[in-house]
Amino acid sequence: MYEARRFASAVKQLHLPTRSLEACRARYETRLGIYCLRQQRSTTIFSKRAYATLKFQSGNTEDLREAYRSHIAQSLSTISKIPQNEILSRLRSSPRPDSDFTLPAAGLVVHGRPATSEHASAWASQFLETQLVERPTVFGSTLDFKLKAEALTHHLIPRILSQKNGYGTHPKLGLKNPIDPASGKKRVLVEFSSPNIAKPFHAGHLRSTILGGFLANIYEAAGWEVVRYNFLGDWGRQFGLLAIGFQRYGSTSELATNPIGHLFDVYVMVNRDAEVENKNLKTKKRELAALSLYDPELDHKKAEIEADTANCTYEEARKLFVRMEQGDSDALSIWKQFRDLSIERYAETYARLNIRYDFYAGESGVKPEEVDAVIETLARNGPCESDDGGLLMNFERLEGGKRLGKAVLRKRDGSSIYLSRDVGEAIKRSRDHQFDKMLYVVASQQEQHMAQLLKLLEVAGRDDVASKSTHVSFGMVRGMSTRKGTVKFLDDILQEARDKMHDVMQRNKEKYSEISDPERTADILGISAVMIQDMKGKRKNDYDFSLDRMIAQEGDTGSYLQYAHARLCSITRKVDMASDDLSRADLSLLTEPAAANIVRTLSLWPQVVSVAYQTHEPSAIVAYLFRLGHATSSSYKELRVLGSSHELQMARLALYESTRQVLSNGMKLLGLTPLDRPPAKNTTIFVLKCLIPEEHKDDPPTKVGRQLMGDVVGNTGEQHIIRPAQGPDVNMHLEASLYSALELGTPSPTTHLLPTGTIV
Repeated sequence: MYEARRFASAVKQLHLPTRSLEACRARYETRLGIYCLRQQRSTTIFSKRAYATLKFQSGNTEDLREAYRSHIAQSLSTISKIPQNEILSRLRSSPRPDSDFTLPAAGLVVHGRPATSEHASAWASQFLETQLVERPTVFGSTLDFKLKAEALTHHLIPRILSQKNGYGTHPKLGLKNPIDPASGKKRVLVEFSSPNIAKPFHAGHLRSTILGGFLANIYEAAGWEVVRYNFLGDWGRQFGLLAIGFQRYGSTSELATNPIGHLFDVYVMVNRDAEVENKNLKTKKRELAALSLYDPELDHKKAEIEADTANCTYEEARKLFVRMEQGDSDALSIWKQFRDLSIERYAETYARLNIRYDFYAGESGVKPEEVDAVIETLARNGPCESDDGGLLMNFERLEGGKRLGKAVLRKRDGSSIYLSRDVGEAIKRSRDHQFDKMLYVVASQQEQHMAQLLKLLEVAGRDDVASKSTHVSFGMVRGMSTRKGTVKFLDDILQEARDKMHDVMQRNKEKYSEISDPERTADILGISAVMIQDMKGKRKNDYDFSLDRMIAQEGDTGSYLQYAHARLCSITRKVDMASDDLSRADLSLLTEPAAANIVRTLSLWPQVVSVAYQTHEPSAIVAYLFRLGHATSSSYKELRVLGSSHELQMARLALYESTRQVLSNGMKLLGLTPLDRPPAKNTTIFVLKCLIPEEHKDDPPTKVGRQLMGDVVGNTGEQHIIRPAQGPDVNMHLEASLYSALELGTPSPTTHLLPTGTIV
């Protein structure tokens, strides 16, 4: 009865129409959200109904803050008589730490004129403080709104604990019809990494690889069906050049023991040969130009230059590539050997970086007749020009193509150019995968090429493919050159980073002795350090490679994020409280400013994911994770778990477990492996070596790996080496993998028990 009197008094103060008490209560709670008439000792029936009201209102959105934003806009619309949608279009998250939302009133129109500071002050004075939102503050003509920490905590923490990995995702974005899940998912094809065969995987390739992996992850989180596509640079004159170099400097034994490293050495040496020849030719041409028309040496010098040109390394490589395009078996056999060895090594590096692919393709997969058909169409539809047997596209004569200049479609010797092959490949992908969107994760250095590619698709009459294609560019890693041999190999970088982290770990002998697998832990720390350093800045920014900066132990680094996650896991282990207990925690006990700061930061996560999805920027995720880590690390003294009462332990642990979950979600989106604690001693992993049945020999390795519920970590050509999925149900995964292997028709695979961290 006492609470009813308080409620009736509140209704009277709000000047609501006189109705029955129940009618007033319903109208009051529906229109104005929560006006929680609550004592500290208990939650009244009214606050419970109010929480339920907001839960119902926010049921159609994955972002809780969006529900709060709608609540504020609705309340302000009632006061100002301005349509709610207009207010929503200008009500945004506040950059200030002491507020959650900001509204520039000048952007709103009142009686045909922009709202003034007087309007803002009047609206603020009429805006009633509820249990959801405090009364707004006014700065000039701007309104700042701050959410009530207690209500936000009650709504947010249970949501995170129940949704777990799903918190922050927006799965309806990927639906063909967002209001009809049965409509099916849209499909996005992400082309990323795409290294050149027979060249080492260096730091320059890292950017495309981890950015593409991130984009694939975030589109999956948005509900899309993702096709991960690696379009290898496995065709072109460089393979003729490499084959010539191998004839001169190659060693069969070194190729068997260290294929990629040896091929790189060969590539550098043969390029130096070619550069020396080119320099000598230029000298002879200058000497020829200096001779008079009647000099007796003139004809001899011309013949010498012609002979040198015909027999130079680049000409030999060109001729060999022409033979490859014509299907010469000898030329193709050495190319296939280089390609197979390169893919095998790449797969090992991708596995370390948590990268997987659905398809490995390459320029060689575009059939010559398909390229010829594309060139014929372009020649028929566009302004093409002959060039001594070759063919050029003059973009300057196309609408909007002035800055694109001219591009070769076919060389003078009749061989194709990679631009023409890219057009044929794009059309082939559209036919084979029927995507709704395609992302090219390619360096900004190739912006001209990508713009020419999309324009050529339009000229070819494939506007449908061009309109669905997006170039996601990124800056270059400066100071790298494969030809000059100045690259930093990624395997060497990761090895050095691992060794550095291992050295740091060994400084604390006591802690080091508790780690069951220090090598694996050091490897994860090293990879995290390298990846986070690369993703911290805006993707379009160039940067100078610096391993010291990557593996720095101070500041915002990958190591810091791993430490933050591991410490939260440690708190949970020490208390040893079941997750069911956390769902019953009394969250009203979280009254400290540090707790409110963490809750506010956690509420931002869905919005951060949305921004990263729209902008294709992993740096937004990285910046947020550091912010969350700082908020958490500064709270430990104020929010002690051990030594507190059981009820307080439950509440604080619920908060920290929610924080750990969000931190883990973010790290996984970036492609990191969150460290929780060192694996148990004497842990083993299961590795299956399965013979590839004849009918599956042409399947991509990742397809076979997916069928065996694991990751392909090696491929011998006759065997796939599979690491089944790990986790709490490892035995189930193992049995399923064995069963799936038998279903594929393979002989009974041999199961090997190997020490954790063994590189197979």
